[in-house]
Amino acid sequence: MKLTDLDIIVTAPPAPGWGGRYWILVKLTTDDGITGWGECYASSVGPEAMRAVITDVFARHMAGESPENIELMFRRAYSSGFTQRPDLTVMGAFSGLEIACWDILGKARGRPVWALLGGRMNARIRAYTYLYPLPHHDLTAFWTSPEMAAESALDCVERGYTAIKFDPAGPYTMRGGHMPALSDITLSVAFCRAIREAVGDRADLLFGTHGQFTPAGAIRLGQALEPFSPLWYEEPVPPDNIEDMARVARALRIPVATGERLTTKAEFAAVLRAGAAEILQPALGRAGGIWEMKKLAAIAEVHGAQMAPHLYAGPVEWAANVALAASIPNILMAETIETPYHAALIRSGITVEGGFITPPEAPGLGIEVDEALARAHPCTGDGLHLQMQEAPCDYVHGNSFAGGAPLKT
Repeated sequence: MKLTDLDIIVTAPPAPGWGGRYWILVKLTTDDGITGWGECYASSVGPEAMRAVITDVFARHMAGESPENIELMFRRAYSSGFTQRPDLTVMGAFSGLEIACWDILGKARGRPVWALLGGRMNARIRAYTYLYPLPHHDLTAFWTSPEMAAESALDCVERGYTAIKFDPAGPYTMRGGHMPALSDITLSVAFCRAIREAVGDRADLLFGTHGQFTPAGAIRLGQALEPFSPLWYEEPVPPDNIEDMARVARALRIPVATGERLTTKAEFAAVLRAGAAEILQPALGRAGGIWEMKKLAAIAEVHGAQMAPHLYAGPVEWAANVALAASIPNILMAETIETPYHAALIRSGITVEGGFITPPEAPGLGIEVDEALARAHPCTGDGLHLQMQEAPCDYVHGNSFAGGAPLKT
């Protein structure tokens, strides 16, 4: 069995676009006709540029190879160009292709991917969700309304979720870390208070920030949040400032989580060695793929850290996250996004019921990709999957960040 063909589909989820502006799906086919699906979570260059990168990575390191030789292909890609160091774009390409190899291997053996990773450790996986507006909420006002957030949180809890994430703490700017505006701290506290009052102890609060603060600013905000006992404080400083993140972790009583922008065990291991985080959030379509993150889970285990795979992408990456989560002992929870398009794209092959995910029993990733649907929603814009704000923090009028979603009509 050899890898022979590659197809790439860039599909754009319908408005309001939860999960990003586009998802990069890859389909690999073997010489005996088995197909496998993966998803590349890569956003530092546009999708057309990523097509070229994915094509090159496949042709250079994978074409004609057995899909079983994942370690060999990873080492080729990781070493490409005399590097042997994490490369976000190359790993973004390889990760999706690697996921597709696992899908092929599971289908060839008639077994789910988790069965090839040491078997099923977890019969159910705790899911968490970001807080999204309810149908009657104003889409613009929602992101600065503690009352609407509390209403959305209660809806999530009533559907079975035991953990909910929100991030009202101000803008993510290209300027790096900033000191939060006092109004942003006040709003963040109001969100935590309103949500905690609405859900009580039925759900953990996951406080999302995305690297927007200086260490001093992150500590200042974190100390204001401590009375509400969030389960985590996500990426409080820029992701490569590991010593700064460790400084924040030492100063607070809230566990620090990080990882959606990191790639390979090398970057994550540096975080663990520094004591910078206790919860790791790899995006499997970026971080090196399933096998690389299986290794990371073992490294994290001996550091007393837990895994909480990140998802701001499509359902193929989610399926990979679920396969990994099913197989490791130190899974904390897995992010989910429930939209009609997510469900339809994999023909509801994996679902959330009562706040938990049941790992699929079907071969491979356990999903059936609706290829026609993916092609029917092509990406037509010129924006990146996610984009940072250029304007600095507004200390006069306050700030708002619309949940990472492009505002489309």
